[in-house]
Amino acid sequence: MSGEKDLEQLKKEAAAKAKAAALAKMKAKEQGGAKEDTPAEDLDIAKQKAAAAAKAKAAALAKMKAKEQGEPKEETPVEDLDIAKQKAAAAAKAKAAALAKMKAKEQGEPKEETPAEDLDIAKQKAAAAAKAKAAALAKMKAKESGEAEVEPPAEDLDIAKQKAAAAAKAKAAAAAKAKAAALAKQSGEADAGDDEKAKAIAAAKAKAAAAAKAKAAALAKQSGEADAGDDEKAKAIAAAKAKAAAAAKAKAAANAKAGGGAGDDEKAKAIAAAKAKAAAAAAAKAKAGGKAAAEPAEETKPSPNQPYLDKYVKVIGEHLGQDVLEDYYINSLSKDVPTLVAKKESYFKLAEFLKYNEQLGFDYLSETHGTDFETHMEVYVHLFSYKNRQSVALKVKIDRDEPTIESLVPLWAGANWPECETYDLLGITFTGHPNLHRILLGEDWIGHPLRKDYEPYDVEV
Repeated sequence: MSGEKDLEQLKKEAAAKAKAAALAKMKAKEQGGAKEDTPAEDLDIAKQKAAAAAKAKAAALAKMKAKEQGEPKEETPVEDLDIAKQKAAAAAKAKAAALAKMKAKEQGEPKEETPAEDLDIAKQKAAAAAKAKAAALAKMKAKESGEAEVEPPAEDLDIAKQKAAAAAKAKAAAAAKAKAAALAKQSGEADAGDDEKAKAIAAAKAKAAAAAKAKAAALAKQSGEADAGDDEKAKAIAAAKAKAAAAAKAKAAANAKAGGGAGDDEKAKAIAAAKAKAAAAAAAKAKAGGKAAAEPAEETKPSPNQPYLDKYVKVIGEHLGQDVLEDYYINSLSKDVPTLVAKKESYFKLAEFLKYNEQLGFDYLSETHGTDFETHMEVYVHLFSYKNRQSVALKVKIDRDEPTIESLVPLWAGANWPECETYDLLGITFTGHPNLHRILLGEDWIGHPLRKDYEPYDVEV
């Protein structure tokens, strides 16, 4: 009986506290005071009321069970009390949430929706409470039908495990939510930093582009001014030409109008004037060119081979006389080689002297070739003295219509094939050659390809 009294007393105390809290709340609303019950106090009151109700219900169930079985009254088992407490706690939380929601509505505060995690936890708790209630009912039914009094603790353990798992899930969800919020905050700061960097880079690029544009504009302006100057010059020249053409056309029209005879006279005069003008211009140009050529000639230093040329001419004059030479000079276009131009009738005689004279001794023929100058042909021979380490060039001019000259093969055997080549390509005949023949083209070839008047017999060649 003492247990029942305690329960009744607890219920009365809880009811009194709830009534006092409700009165205080109503009074605070009427007075419009600033006092507001904190959610924690509402939760404590709701928990106490729920706990008292659970204890009373458990005691009533135990009492009914004892009466039906006619057995002595037994206290509520610890497991049933735990289940009842957990159910009461869940009911208290739900009630506290409802009270807080109502309070927020009354105060005009913005409504806050229950997060998804809280909804999941509430659902799991409701499921656990339903399972516990079903287990209690099954237990009572089993006792009424005379089955075993004690239920296997596995069901209670499963309920406890499910509740613990639900609590762990709720805690993990809250931690994950907090971590996500922190990461979002850090990411926001990092993104802000990246945005600042991107803005700075974009500003620098824009500045560089503007500078390049300004520079290009300045250059274009300068170029435009230069082009404008060139255009002005070109326009002036074109205008002058057009003016001159118009004047000439007008003059020609006037001459044509004046009459045929007068026109012919005018034309003749104009032609004569043009010729005279051209001749004067050519004379002035030649004079200027001669003067310009004369000035460098004075500045030109003498060739280092000039002493050798003087020596050759002196020795030849002493032994053969000056009449064997047509000309002599330093060929600046061919490494300043001393060059002797022999007369046709003294060509072989001079070549023989150049080889066998002790002072000269040109014992090696390095080259022989011919050239068509249209007015005449020319044979060129290059000689070298191994004893004196000196060289000389010997030339001879021959008739183009009947190009014939003595062969130098009796003096230098190396002249054999070069003279055959000259005969093959130019048609120059070398008298005294041991075997003069075409060396590049066939014997039935018509003409000589290096002559300026050569015309191919076969047009397809």
